[in-house]
Amino acid sequence: MTESSTDALLAGYRRFRDNRWPQEKAGYEALAAQGQKPHTLIVACSDSRADPALIFDAAPGELFVVRNVANLVPPYQPDGQLHGVSAALEFGVKVLGVSRIVVMGHAYCGGVNAMLNGAPDSCRDFVAPWVAQAGPVVRMVCESFAAGESERLAEETVVRLSIENLRTFPWIAEREAAGQLTLSGLHFGIADGVLRALKGPGRFQSLD
Repeated sequence: MTESSTDALLAGYRRFRDNRWPQEKAGYEALAAQGQKPHTLIVACSDSRADPALIFDAAPGELFVVRNVANLVPPYQPDGQLHGVSAALEFGVKVLGVSRIVVMGHAYCGGVNAMLNGAPDSCRDFVAPWVAQAGPVVRMVCESFAAGESERLAEETVVRLSIENLRTFPWIAEREAAGQLTLSGLHFGIADGVLRALKGPGRFQSLD
């Protein structure tokens, strides 16, 4: 950690302790005593510009957030291997009992760019195979569109793919069919701050 990053983190912590903690102390104490009961599980990108808690103005305890490169949900595959996203989904749905799962993509996504153009040479160990799971679908959907339009289309395609993969988890599909769980897709515009929602088989539509 660089000196500047350490200073920034400590300064943020001190602002939290001085400004927010006195007002929110009782809420945190209640969460500690009663446990968490988030209403929504969000699968979002790790991109530092698209923070779900900020975008939804959410209080602690409201959102169970899973973040990874390009907000990807792999298909259901209980093979005993290490599956971080699937483990979070299982905990959020089966233990916490969330009533909604949201997949939120965003503009200018580096992970989606890697699907279209290849991962950086310095990221061959983990990023390249991770984005490769969606690369063929994304490239097929975007191959007939101009470069300016294909980037947004690719980002939306990943959201759709992740929702399709969510439905391969039997305990998600069962709860959705029973009306106990809702699946939603969103796309956040970093430059304009606008959320766009997936509306049926059509394109994403602004929520403003």
